[in-house]
Amino acid sequence: MNEQITLLLTSFAISFVLSFIAIPILKKLKVGQIERSDGPQSHLKKQGTPTMGGIIMMLTIILMAGITFLKYKGSEWMGEKSLLILAFITIGFGVVGLVDDLKKLVGKNTKGLEPKLKMLGLLIIAVIYVVFLTNVLKIGTDISIPFFDVSLTLPIWLYIPFAVFVLLATTNAVNLTDGVDGLATTITTIIFACLTVIGVMTGNKEVAMIGSILVGTCLSFLLFNLHPAKVMMGDTGSLLLGGAMAGIALYLKMPLLLLIIALIPVVETLSVMIQVISYKKTGKRVFKMAPIHHHFELCGWKENKVVAIFGAVTLILCVIGLMSIS
Repeated sequence: MNEQITLLLTSFAISFVLSFIAIPILKKLKVGQIERSDGPQSHLKKQGTPTMGGIIMMLTIILMAGITFLKYKGSEWMGEKSLLILAFITIGFGVVGLVDDLKKLVGKNTKGLEPKLKMLGLLIIAVIYVVFLTNVLKIGTDISIPFFDVSLTLPIWLYIPFAVFVLLATTNAVNLTDGVDGLATTITTIIFACLTVIGVMTGNKEVAMIGSILVGTCLSFLLFNLHPAKVMMGDTGSLLLGGAMAGIALYLKMPLLLLIIALIPVVETLSVMIQVISYKKTGKRVFKMAPIHHHFELCGWKENKVVAIFGAVTLILCVIGLMSIS
């Protein structure tokens, strides 16, 4: 446990220092947030807030994963390579987000990469990771069923597309959740803390390590990301966090657990799907605005209230998630 605390505090410190260095640079480069014209009007004042802050997370994770790998290379513990692959999926999705953010900022629009190209980039990273899990690490194709002390073994031809779907769905869900100052950061921090505890409980040292690094990184970033945000994470951060979350869950053989502990991102995604389907079929909207956090904003909730309540719900869900596997 002391090891995890050290990793968490070190990651927090590195991310904190990098934030003080990076935010002024992003301001100087005029890497500012471009708000949607059809979004909540209260968000228009955020125009110009430094974005692409996910770079801070990315650099912290690269440094910490590299240092940890070198520290344990050649030791009795044989999980340093697994730690690197968990870092790979995290950084890989972050790079796709970085390209998307750069496209938005250079073109001065909110569209970024074409959806097909963006999904192709995410798909390539996801397939590489899943193939590595099954063919190199050989972790098997079994997945745990929450609340039941049983596992379901999928045939390889079914497991690979299922795992790829989990990765793509989770990254996009977290991306949709990132619409209010501090919301995605708060929710993912709580979820990573839950996954870290599971890593400790199951004796999965590499998960406990990467989880501790992510928690420390997110906690530090949150200091600058809470309302009023001094920096936005951009797609660089949201895709990075979503990829890490799904990657760890698959490594633990617990992807179904995300339906419990990551219910908020799931609901955010469903709200968008429901809104689109309803409008196309009936011409009417179910929510005042989607994703659902914007609906609550238009109902009069302040951003900090949205973050506090969604965060509290996620904390409760994570406790339930831990109970489902104990």
